[in-house]
Amino acid sequence: MDSSKSYHQMATIYDRLMNDAPYDQWQSFTNNIISQLEKSVKTIVDLGCGTGQITTRLAREGYHMTGVDYSSDMLSYAEQRASMERLPVQWINQDLTNLSGIINQDAAVSYCDVMNYITEEDDLRTVFQNIADLLKVGGLFIFDVHSLSHVEQNLVNQTFGEVNDDVSYIWFCSEGEIQGEMYHDLTFFVSDQEKYSRFDEVHHQRTYSIDFYAWLLNDAGFEIKHLSGDFSLKNENFNEDSERIFIVAEKRSEK
Repeated sequence: MDSSKSYHQMATIYDRLMNDAPYDQWQSFTNNIISQLEKSVKTIVDLGCGTGQITTRLAREGYHMTGVDYSSDMLSYAEQRASMERLPVQWINQDLTNLSGIINQDAAVSYCDVMNYITEEDDLRTVFQNIADLLKVGGLFIFDVHSLSHVEQNLVNQTFGEVNDDVSYIWFCSEGEIQGEMYHDLTFFVSDQEKYSRFDEVHHQRTYSIDFYAWLLNDAGFEIKHLSGDFSLKNENFNEDSERIFIVAEKRSEK
C-alpha cells in the first residue's frame, strides 16, 4: 500500500489492520486482466508492495516477482513471508520517484491506492515515466486509485474507528485544500498483553480525475486498455458509486 513515508511503527501491525483487505480479488484481477488482454506475462514488479501480501500470492502462481517499497520496515515483513514459503522474490527498497535497476518487466502492478500517495502532479508524472522505463514494449501497468466521488462522499471530513483486544484505532480523514486531497490522522493503541502503547500516523493522499490520469499516462508513452470500477473486468464499467478505479495501460513502442 505504500510509497508514502509514514509506515514506520505501523509496519508491526499492518497485516492485522489489513486482515479483511481484498488481496484475493487483486490477485484474481491481475490474472484475469492479463488473460483478457491476451498477454504473455512472466515477470511482474509490485510497486508499493508493503508486507508482500500480493507479491507472494502472485509468486505462488509462478510469476517472477520483484517487490518495491519505500518502507524498509514493511519490506522486512515481506522478506520473512517469502522466506517462510521459499518463494524467490526480489525485494527492493526504493521510492517510486527514484526507481532504478529494474528493466524489461512484462507487467507492473500497484494496488491498494499506492498511487494516491503521490500527491504532487510533477511527482506522479515522474513515477509514470519511471514505470514506463522498466517495462518492455507492450508491457502492462495495472493499478487502482480512489475515485474522486468516493473521496468526496465517503472519506473526507469523516471519522472512523475500530476497537479490538490487540489493536484499536481512531481515524480522522480531513479535506485538503485542492480537489481530491485528504489527510488521514490515525491514532493507534496496541496491546502487548500487559499495557497499551499509543502511536500516531499522518498520511497524505490525493486522487485525480480519470482524464488527468489518462493524460499523464499518454504523456509517459502508455495507452489505456481497460478502465473499470471495483474489480470489474468489463471495460468502462464504473459509476459514481465506484470506490476504486482500476486502470490498465500498455506501453507503446513510441511516445
